[in-house]
Amino acid sequence: MLFMKGSPKEPRCGFSKQMVEILNKHSVAFSSFDIFSDEEVRQGLKTFSNWPTYPQLYMAGELIGGLDIVKELEASGELDTICPKAQKLEDRLKSLINKAPVMLFMKGNKQMAKCGFSKQILEILNNTGVDYETFDILEDEEVRQGLKSFSNWPTYPQLYVKGELVGGLDIVKELKESGELLPVLKGEN
Repeated sequence: MLFMKGSPKEPRCGFSKQMVEILNKHSVAFSSFDIFSDEEVRQGLKTFSNWPTYPQLYMAGELIGGLDIVKELEASGELDTICPKAQKLEDRLKSLINKAPVMLFMKGNKQMAKCGFSKQILEILNNTGVDYETFDILEDEEVRQGLKSFSNWPTYPQLYVKGELVGGLDIVKELKESGELLPVLKGEN
């Protein structure tokens, strides 16, 4: 967690900007908190951490330090060993697609669809008795946009079986009508 002035997209001081640049250069996965948004946190964290300046970088709840410390860690090569790497989007998408044998990327989830197309595909899948997992694309804009490019399929829902794109609602309806849906879902084709 990076406590900074501003946000990674709009740092509001040179030190925060340099810190963000270093973390991004090393593909470090981090979230941030704008200390200008909460004066109590801004002042309280200085006392809590016994560190008087910002930005402050924390990992697993422990203070790593400010910009000078991060620069030292970068120079020594330690930054790459102590900081978690951001998973590359393509690797993340492959991992999500293969999370379950039958994976549905949709608006909403099994319990509550958030669009008519997603609702229809849930009804079809639920009637097959086949186990499946869902991923709510409304919760993750990076996945929502990235999967469109990755799969070369511009709309949602998107159904995957054993890591392969089956298609959207229209394809699933056609497979159902032709009697091919169950074999496809079971990976028998």
